[in-house]
Amino acid sequence: MGSAFPAELQPQSKPRTRAAWDVYAVVSVGGTLGSLLRYGASLAWPGPLSTLLVNVIGCVAIGVLMHVITELVVAHRLVRPFLGVGVLGGFTTFSTYVVDALHLVLDHQPALALAYLVGTVLSCLLAVLVGVLAARSVARLFGRGDR
Repeated sequence: MGSAFPAELQPQSKPRTRAAWDVYAVVSVGGTLGSLLRYGASLAWPGPLSTLLVNVIGCVAIGVLMHVITELVVAHRLVRPFLGVGVLGGFTTFSTYVVDALHLVLDHQPALALAYLVGTVLSCLLAVLVGVLAARSVARLFGRGDR
């Protein structure tokens, strides 16, 4: 019995390729740098507010970065893994955000924990949008516009 899908839509098996060790390396180095930045922020401003601030700043930066490297410039293939996955992935800390919320629950503040959980996600989504819109506005200001 044949497939209901035309041959063009059939999944094609792809040959295995060698691991891209340069990608792993730049993600590792970027992640180390981002984690060190986050650690510094946690020392400067300990507590859940620091985690929220780091995540929001990181999400604005992700929005800016993604707009710039997808719409404005032709970036080297290692830029996104280094900056996006590595540096900003290491800088933002959604695991710590969950631990912060757990501590609020254990401190008998479940309503605050829920507000923190929901508020962080909404703030970070909005921050990505703000980053994209800000990058787009600056690009238009300097006559770059979208590709």
